[in-house]
Amino acid sequence: MIKLYHNPRCKKSREGLAILEASGKDFEIIKYLEDIPSKSDIESILDKLKISPIDLVRTQEKIWKENFKGKTLSDSDLINALHEYPKLIERPIVVNENKAVIGRPPENIKGIL
Repeated sequence: MIKLYHNPRCKKSREGLAILEASGKDFEIIKYLEDIPSKSDIESILDKLKISPIDLVRTQEKIWKENFKGKTLSDSDLINALHEYPKLIERPIVVNENKAVIGRPPENIKGIL
């Protein structure tokens, strides 16, 4: 099952949703600000994206700037931050089996459908 980690207030996330709807494929929407991914979920997403935790962080968010910017953080620290403050998670993310993409730009999503 394809999963969309979605924030309805985000334009790019809504564009990603539209691409999935147009594909005609079944998918599940995970509103990750409400249904917060576990640390193991975040690790799994990172593995499928083939990126480091820092690459999933929205470094322009106020939470990041006030609490984490300029600090030396381990991957584990970053995963904990992403879990504790899901607003820091880059969006949208689409997971399809053992692959995933960040939908920035939203057209990236077409590559794993």
